[in-house]
Amino acid sequence: MNPYDEKEVLELLQNEQTLKKGFEMIVAQYSEQLYWQIRRMVLSHEDTNDLLQNTFIKAWTNIGYFRGDAKLSTWLYRIALNECLTFLDKQRGQNMVAIDSSEANAIQKLESDPFFSGDEVQLKLQKALLTLPEKQRMVFNLKYYQEMKYEEMSDIFGTSVGALKASYHHAVKKIEKILIDEN
Repeated sequence: MNPYDEKEVLELLQNEQTLKKGFEMIVAQYSEQLYWQIRRMVLSHEDTNDLLQNTFIKAWTNIGYFRGDAKLSTWLYRIALNECLTFLDKQRGQNMVAIDSSEANAIQKLESDPFFSGDEVQLKLQKALLTLPEKQRMVFNLKYYQEMKYEEMSDIFGTSVGALKASYHHAVKKIEKILIDEN
């Protein structure tokens, strides 16, 4: 299979006969990185799979509205992040418990998950991340794990580069403080 070429994919999306093929190429290209971005927010593999499917369903049903003024990846991240926020809001609403216990729930999920629990340093980092506000956690994840540029994040969040840099800086400071206090 040829390497992924966004221009080629956009051309396939323009034509009714090749639309499905173009979309399959998008799914193949972005599934893994979207999966991990979502997983770091919601922790559970099952929830992540559901949200990833929802992301691609929304993308498929709205592909006709995609104008190509942003990169496909930016558009997909925006959909995925909105899915995460909606899910986390709903989860918080269902729990209707104090913030501390929803954080404790998340930490319990984290500790019982074989993916996160193997590496103690990774587990401490993930626990520290859970203390961040959701959007700040998303900014941190995109910058730290995906090494995404602030300009691209700006398109996803609709926020200025300066605000994103500040958000990342605050996140790093909070995480450093938590990790130092633990030792």
